[in-house]
Amino acid sequence: MRTAEWKDFSVIASGDGYKLERWGGIVLLRPDPQVIWKTDVDMDKYPKLSAKYLRSETGGGKWSIKGNMPPEWTVTYKDLKFKIKPMGFKHTGLFPEQAVNWDLMTDLIKNSGREISVLNLFAYTGGATVACAKAGAKVCHVDAAKGMVERAGENVRLSKVEDGKVRYIIDDCKKFVEREIRRGRKYDAVIMDPPSYGRGANGEVWKLETELFSLVQLCTKVLSDNPLFFLINSYTTGLQPQVLKNILQITVANKFGGETDAYEVGLNTEEKGVILPCGNSGIWINR
Repeated sequence: MRTAEWKDFSVIASGDGYKLERWGGIVLLRPDPQVIWKTDVDMDKYPKLSAKYLRSETGGGKWSIKGNMPPEWTVTYKDLKFKIKPMGFKHTGLFPEQAVNWDLMTDLIKNSGREISVLNLFAYTGGATVACAKAGAKVCHVDAAKGMVERAGENVRLSKVEDGKVRYIIDDCKKFVEREIRRGRKYDAVIMDPPSYGRGANGEVWKLETELFSLVQLCTKVLSDNPLFFLINSYTTGLQPQVLKNILQITVANKFGGETDAYEVGLNTEEKGVILPCGNSGIWINR
């Protein structure tokens, strides 16, 4: 389990399917399917609680405002800044557990001794984009959702990333990679955080278990002759870290050498001995 050290975010308590979180000065109560243990803490009565996300029995849900909560605000992680805005499906626009990967990629980029070009697929609101660009890389940020790409641009500007470091693309990730291959464009690093399931604009079905291997294999064709890293993150329940490591070994390491690793990603909590599991990551590094 790898965790990052936040100062502007913390999990205060967890239990009974929920986690109580502090985002800067705002406290939110959100459901989490991993939290199957019980708690003696009455999180609904936490004195500084701003809002709770209530799931609907028919799917989705809504935010129930409990206290003073602005429509959006900013949190800081080291030299990075991100806009937080409660949205549908319990999201806030940031996955704080990914800070452990931001730190890892930042160190690799800064220690490379050269300018690194990064392709960030399924890039959402740009946590990894901001981290890599702030470390000095040039990043191509790709996501199919226009609203998420616009939010990424806001985060890039909030973090005062140098102009020209980020290229924004609104597109289907696989189709974009195929076009980049035809154009002969190369990248020194690839990041991807694909969904478990999805549908394209023309009804195309994406299912991680059947599509991930071929997508990673395809992405090896856009890697430069001297690539730096390839990182996959997954929130798909039941997909073990070793699966990600095996995929990277077969596709990337067998082509370029280097080392592969995989690990659970988690969040420290203020509860003694409790770490909240938050998906898995696999990384290939050219050592």
